[in-house]
Parts: sequence; C-alpha cells; structure tokens
Amino acid sequence: MNKKSLSERDICTKFITPALQKAGWDIQTQVLEEVSFTAGRIIVRGRLHARGQTRRADYVLSYQKNQPIAVIEAKDNKHSLGDGMQQALAYSDALDTPFVFSSNGDGFLFHDRTGLSDKTETTLSLDEFPSPEELWARYCQYKGIDQEARKTVEHPYYDDGSGRTPRYYQSVAINRAVEAAAKGQDRILLVMATGTGKTFTAFQIIWRLWKSGRKKRILFLADRNILVDQTRINDFQPFGQAMTKVSKRTIDKSYEIYLSLYQAVTGNEEEKNIYKQFSPDFFDLIVIDECHRGSAAADSAWRAILEYFSSATHIGLTATPKETKDVSNIDYFGEPVYTYSLKQGIEDGFLAPYKVVRVDIDKDLQGWRPSKGQTDKHGELIEDRIYNQKDFDRNLVLEKRTEVVAAKITEFLERSDPFQKTIVFCEDIDHAERMRQALVNLNPKRVAENRKYVMRITGDENEGKAELDNFINPEERYPVIATTSKLMTTGVDAKTCKLIVLDQRIQSMTEFKQIIGRGTRIDDDYNKHWFTILDFKKATELFADPDFDGDPVKVYAPQGDQPINPDDEHAGEDGIAEEPADYGADEGEQWHNDDTPDDDDGGGKRIKYVVGNVDVSVIAERVQYLGPDGKLITESLKDYTRKRVKEHFASVDEFLRRWTDSERKQAIVEELAEAGVFWDDLIADVRKTLGDDPDPFDVICHIVYDQPPLSRRQRAEQLRRTGYFDKYEGAARQVLDGLLSKYTDAGIEPIEDVKVLRLDPFRQMGSPIELVGAFGGKQGYTEAVQALEQALYSDAS
Repeated sequence: MNKKSLSERDICTKFITPALQKAGWDIQTQVLEEVSFTAGRIIVRGRLHARGQTRRADYVLSYQKNQPIAVIEAKDNKHSLGDGMQQALAYSDALDTPFVFSSNGDGFLFHDRTGLSDKTETTLSLDEFPSPEELWARYCQYKGIDQEARKTVEHPYYDDGSGRTPRYYQSVAINRAVEAAAKGQDRILLVMATGTGKTFTAFQIIWRLWKSGRKKRILFLADRNILVDQTRINDFQPFGQAMTKVSKRTIDKSYEIYLSLYQAVTGNEEEKNIYKQFSPDFFDLIVIDECHRGSAAADSAWRAILEYFSSATHIGLTATPKETKDVSNIDYFGEPVYTYSLKQGIEDGFLAPYKVVRVDIDKDLQGWRPSKGQTDKHGELIEDRIYNQKDFDRNLVLEKRTEVVAAKITEFLERSDPFQKTIVFCEDIDHAERMRQALVNLNPKRVAENRKYVMRITGDENEGKAELDNFINPEERYPVIATTSKLMTTGVDAKTCKLIVLDQRIQSMTEFKQIIGRGTRIDDDYNKHWFTILDFKKATELFADPDFDGDPVKVYAPQGDQPINPDDEHAGEDGIAEEPADYGADEGEQWHNDDTPDDDDGGGKRIKYVVGNVDVSVIAERVQYLGPDGKLITESLKDYTRKRVKEHFASVDEFLRRWTDSERKQAIVEELAEAGVFWDDLIADVRKTLGDDPDPFDVICHIVYDQPPLSRRQRAEQLRRTGYFDKYEGAARQVLDGLLSKYTDAGIEPIEDVKVLRLDPFRQMGSPIELVGAFGGKQGYTEAVQALEQALYSDAS
C-alpha cells in the first residue's frame, strides 16, 4: 500500500481509528468523528443570507458522553505528523479539551496542555496512544478532582432518548460548573449571551448534582413569572413530582426542587419574607437566573435571600454581569468559570447578527432654546436653557420630533416588510403613548385592517399587557408594532422580532446588551436570521465601548432624503431595564411600574414641557461600519476593503492568478465575504461610477488595485465581439450564449451551478441531460463553462 496516495479519510479508517481501538477506546460511545460543533456564521447579503463554514474536528474523544477530553486532527500522509497541530489546538480552545493530537497515519504528535508531562509535545507511535483511563486520570489530576468529587463529575447527563445533545459551549459550561461544585466551590458564575440556552444548561447542572447525591434540595430563583413557568414546563420537566413552584406565599417542605420568583418569597413587611420558614440550611444549592438584576446589589432585598441561605452553593447565571461602584457580580460570585459571549455566539452561527440604521435629528445634535418668555401648549413657562437629546421626551416634548421618528419607522417597514414584528423603546409611558398615536395616524390602512397593528405595551395598562403573549407568539400576526418603555426590556422572548427601534437614551452597557438580546434568537421556520436596529438616540455608540462584545453586520446612516433602509435591502424577499416591570406576577405579587413619566430622581413632580410648533428634520450623517473584530471602522469603506483584501492577496498579480486558476470564481467571492468584505455596499458604489452592474472581479480590481472597472454587460459584449462562439454549433452554442446572458443579468454565481439548466431560457432548449450531452457529457460541459469564464476574464491573465 502506498500511504502517500491515500486520502485523509483513508488515513483515519486504516490507521487512526484502529490505533484508538487498540488503546481501549470504545468507538461507539467514546469516539466521535467529523464533529461539526458550530453552525456557521450567518452572512447577511441584502435581505438574503448564507451560512459560513462550520468548525469541524476530525475526532473528539470523551471519557463519557458530553465530557470531551481530547481532539485529534488528521491529515493525509503527504503532510508531516504535526501539520494539523495548530488547527487542533484552536479546536481544543473551544471544546475545552486539555489533550490534543495530530496525525498523518504514521503516529501521533501529542500536545499536553495540563503541564503534568515532562515535555509539552511528544511523538507517539500508533501503538502508544493513551487509554481512556490514563487520560481521564490525568484530567482529574489536572483539574484537582479527587475520588469523592469523581462520583459527581462522572455522573451522566440527563438523556431523554430523543438524540438531543448540548451544544459544545453548553457542555463546557455544564462540566465546569459541576466540577467546581464537586470540588466544594460555593460561589459560581456562568456568563452566557441571551439566546444561548442558559435554562437548559442550568437544568443539566442541577440534574447531575442532584442525581449524584451531591445536592439534595435545590432552589431556582428568577424574577419573571413567565421565566419560572417556561422553565417548569419545558427544560425542568424531567424533575417531575420532585419539583414544585412556590406560589400564593405557601411553603411545602416535602419537595426537592423548588422554583420561585424573588417577589414570591420576599416583601417589605417581615411576614412576607416567607423564605425564612425554611431553615437556613434547608437548601444546599441555589441557582439564580439573570443574577445581574438584583442579587449583585449588596443592599438588594433579593440579596437577603442569598445571605439567609449562605451555606448553600450559589450558581449565578447572566448574559450581562454587572460591574459598577455599587453593584458587582464578580465581588459576590467571583470570576466566571465560563463565558460565552454575544460575539462568539454570532461568530459560531448560534445567534442572529444585526444591521444598524442610525438616524440623526437636527434638534438632537444642535439643541433647541425657547424664546424669551415662551410657554408650552399647556401655558407652562419654559425654563430658558438649551435643550438637547438627553432632554427630549423626558423634560421637553417636541411633537414634530415624535412625528419624524414615527414616519421613519413607517418608511422602513413599508420598504421592507410592513408585518415584521417591531419593538419601539421610548423614554417613558407618556412617550410610548404619543408614539403609538403617531404610528396609528401614519398607518391608517393597516390599523383599519386590524386595530392591533400598533399597540402600547406598558406596565400600567392591562389592554396592552394582555397582548404581550400574542406579540411574542410567532403564529400570531398582531400586534405588529409594540411601543414600550421598560416592560419589554427583559424576560420577553420575541424570537421573530426583526426590528428594534431605539428612541430611548441608553447609558448602561448592561441595558444595551439586554436590548440587543431581544432579537438575537434565530428562527428558521419564520425566516428570522438577522434583525435591524433603528437608532434615533445614538445608543449604538456603545458599540465602540471596549465592554461591548458583539459586532453588527453593518451600520447605515441615511443622508438627507436617502431611504431609511440600507441600499442592499429590497422588499419582498424575504429588549432592557435593570429592574423593569414584572412580567406575569403571581397572586400576591405587584407589577413594578418603573417606567412612570412623572417622577424626577428626587421623587418630586417633574415638569414636562410640550411644544408643537418647532420644525424637526433628519440631517446627513456618514455611513459607519463595524469590522469582524467588533470594532468601529474609522477609515473609509474603501480603505478598510483594501486592507482586508490585501491580507489575502498581497498584490494585484496574486489576486489575478488566484482568480484565473480558480475553478469556481464564486468561492473567492464567498471567501472575501467571510473575511468581512461588504459586497453589497461596494457593488453599489462602483455601480454609481459605471451606471450599470459591475462584476465582483472588477469591484476588487477597481477599489483595491485602482484598475478601471467594466460592467458585466461590457464584459459580455466584449466577449461576443471576439467571435468566441464561432467554434461551437447547435445546442452547445445556444447554451453558452444563454449562460453569457445569464451572467449579464445575474452575475457569475448562477452560471457555475449546473442547476441553471432547469431555468429559462435553457429549459426551452431541452432537458438538462440533453443540454449537457451536447458537450459530450458533464465533464465536457464543466470544461466549456470554465473556458467561458477564462475568456470573460481574459484581460486578467
């Protein structure tokens, strides 16, 4: 056997897998091959999307299911033994595996990240691969897991038989938390972005600690009734009869798993603090959901519960750990044992990316000052000072500003999809009501079809609150637009929300991340793969904050009379306060009405002036973008593109050589899109120069390498004038002529896919088999298409 002629898969089958079996690894239960552990980043193109490449490990070895401890990267025998090591180390970073191997079939290069070996990297023969027991013993030594703790750590995950397995980051979070608890750590913090499955993660942690006997009585605390109910009905359902929900301020001590709202067991009067009916050592594990919202504050009533049960292990879950001079998760829980960020979730393709449309209003930037002695609509003398963005809709209302914002929202919806679920965040209840009225008046046709097209959903009004379930239900069309201030900022899982409007000043990074989290869930069934943020109050300047960790697809600032939608979108193709209003209070609980419009910081009456005769308009602002690293791009889009492309192709000759040699030109387009090239915007820019649609090839040559561009039509006509088709006849000539026309209309991508032969005009020429047959078969057809492309780009050679 010539090992050099074998494929990578052959190397795996004939050499690596037998070596694992010989070392005692169970291929059925301990070895997974070709493991794709990410979903592939969603790449947004106009109103369409595509998936980037998934990350795939050749082998993942687990001592037992969902507890990976080693990865192996395989290469064919033309590569050296260690050629796959750096790739394998990158996978081990994500999968949290301390043992890393690379192989080409001759043996293994072993990288030990535990520091327990004499040398970090050693070469092993095929017969020297370590056994599961050997690696597990070394893993436990590295992690400080003694024999007593192993009983807990080795307890299996809950398995319902459906084949559902945790995502890789959930397994890392679960394993780290269980290991920490098993070793006696009594304060544990997990940071996981909104929409990444914190409740399922919490369930598996509790299950393993409970079933192993490490923890016997568990309390799960949340601050939203809907969160408790969803948890009990869905992820926690396997606990069955051992589980209860604390309600109606009654205590039954016969259960093992307790779910409760903070508000259900605490109160201003001592008799309402029913948690004290339990002895301080009753619970040995407390899991705190969204722990940034109260448990982090040393003077919070919620914190009193944790201090009362201080002997228990406390596990905090949050998407946004809070760190201020008054409030700190880190002080209480310690550093997170694991963090899975919004940025990582978007990069892995488990969370939806988003676009940002920034709209600047003249009075927001320039300010407004009343004339001497000017009164408002209610006869109130307006205090003489300059009012700006931080005042509008809080201290002073410019009625025409509300109308301008509502008009821009309506324009965006009409240009894209008038029925996409939309949340409009306002300063307070009064602002939310005025915004509702403005949107109703601008959408009379939609409101006539259904009065619930626009609804105010705030904590003070039952009619709107009653529609909250319908808003978040993907199967309910109405309400479409919800105006709110605080009620919908947290605890509202609006999976199909595609537009978030910010007409509220947001100064808190915690609050901002929570708002972004309202839209980051993906829903394939309802074509929700990204969402848009329409920002009127510069809230998205927080993107530039070093604490922010999730990058938008693009930031678009329309100028003057430009349309509100980014120019790559066309119709038809297709939330966040720190202690907001309680969603779904049980009997005996109160709705917290934090979004009242009247109180100032000192508790007195705040005057809000209302002015109706001041003109307001949108003014021009430049377009800004964010790069793949999540940082604002401060240079021009062209300069940014030159940098990104030259990281891949240092010179024009290198780009031309790669383009000419590539069998699929579209593959290069996709590669640059994944690298952060904004194709839609660049094509639109070159289109203005040409007055026609350019080829991606010409876009790069023109913008990056300063070459004069050609449109697709010019390229096609240039080729026809050469008499290129004269060497073909009959059906073959018809097909190639049709492909060139298709290129002119739609670009290079469709002509590289043989399925194009099923479309007009080709299906009128014959069946795909007949048309391919005109070239002597599929290989002849493929070669003819490649020759056509070579001729199209003959000036590139």
